[in-house]
Amino acid sequence: MAKVVSQLDHQHTFESVATQWLSIRESSWDPEYTRTVRQRLELNAYPWLGKLPISSISTPMLFENLQRIIKRGAPETARRVAQIYKQIFEFAEAAGITPPNQIGNLSRTLPAKRVKHFAAVTDPEKLGALLKALDSYSGTMPVCCALKLTPLLFCRPGDLRHMEWSEVNLDAGEWLIPGHEMKGLTVTKQDRPDHLVPLSQQAIAVLRELKPLTGRHRYAFPSARGGDRPMSNNAVLSALRRMDISGDEMTGHGFRATARTIGAEVLGFRPDLLEHQLAHTVKNPLGRAYDRTSFLPERRDMMQTWADYLDSIKTECALMSSAGPFKPVQAPSLRISTG
Repeated sequence: MAKVVSQLDHQHTFESVATQWLSIRESSWDPEYTRTVRQRLELNAYPWLGKLPISSISTPMLFENLQRIIKRGAPETARRVAQIYKQIFEFAEAAGITPPNQIGNLSRTLPAKRVKHFAAVTDPEKLGALLKALDSYSGTMPVCCALKLTPLLFCRPGDLRHMEWSEVNLDAGEWLIPGHEMKGLTVTKQDRPDHLVPLSQQAIAVLRELKPLTGRHRYAFPSARGGDRPMSNNAVLSALRRMDISGDEMTGHGFRATARTIGAEVLGFRPDLLEHQLAHTVKNPLGRAYDRTSFLPERRDMMQTWADYLDSIKTECALMSSAGPFKPVQAPSLRISTG
């Protein structure tokens, strides 16, 4: 009997169990996220734990493994790997491979996470200068259009670069992002709600200009390496850096914070409309999440008002800064090159 148990232990190595877990979970994940999880295991776990029977692995062994990651200067990776370990051992327990509570709470062994907010411009004068600089960017047309749309749409950079022409109705002025394509949501792909983005006249104009170039492709912003893949997730970020705008000053995600702050504090938009358009979970008085068409007329008006406002501050900046490039009053400054 002891020999049989020993054989079963070695059949259930950490790597074999992790592979079983991954094969089940990947059906509800984006392929890109699946690749990331697999790579984290291959680089951080399998070389040290992969061949061990999973029933022989203890909390101190995992702690030692995580400390190895931290010592190489990757604490965030260590936190992500710890979350993966937790899920693998929960799977093994449910499958009857390991006893209950074989490992302890790994999160208590890790350094506290430092919260870092995405840099964003929230001063209207600085925002006008930034928008003016974006319009002057000299790069490929898809990247130029992405830069123009990013401030207009309230969406995550990942959602924008995955925009498909089949999702866009220019006549209706709508972009419907399927729930399974939404980024930044913790629920499984099957449960993610669709997200409707009303398009302002300015956004429609940009997309109409782009469509003759990329309309034959699946993605509105195709990869330079081929139209069957979306634009690189670094394309917009690289464009900002080429304009000498650092990560401490503005990011692609930062435009969402810009819209949230200025929309509320300057334009007086209702917080629930802003949150809904940012694809955050907003519930009605009965505790149910609003669906994609909730407050659609109000959100259309908000998005058009926002686009008109951006035009106005950009025009005002162009009139006021004709004597030279924009220099903000307070540090950190926006080092924007308009040449």
